[in-house]
Amino acid sequence: MGATKIRISWPGGSVTATLNDTVNAQAVVAVLPCESEANTWGEEVYFDMPVSMRLEATAREVVEPGTVCFWVQGSALALPYGPTPVSRGNECRLVTKVNVLGSIDGDARQLARIKSGDPIRVEEV
Repeated sequence: MGATKIRISWPGGSVTATLNDTVNAQAVVAVLPCESEANTWGEEVYFDMPVSMRLEATAREVVEPGTVCFWVQGSALALPYGPTPVSRGNECRLVTKVNVLGSIDGDARQLARIKSGDPIRVEEV
């Protein structure tokens, strides 16, 4: 099927992301478009998605800024762009291991403009 592009929009802007060609990434694409409400945790934005999946063998706690992650325990898309409360130094560390689905195109720091409670829309581009 190949990589898929998605757009993540909020009242103050939007970013696009490229998802890997994996079963779990395609599970997210299958429920698009969808809307949710943003939560922030340090320099991470996360929001509920109507998807459930198992933790992959390649799941990680520490990722690069702008990695599109799926937090299995919370059924949420997680978008870290900098340190979180559990980070050591400047790393992007999530609260638990997450499945890596892809990455934000361009500057992931745009996510800093998202406020907790903002409506979020995710759609295929």
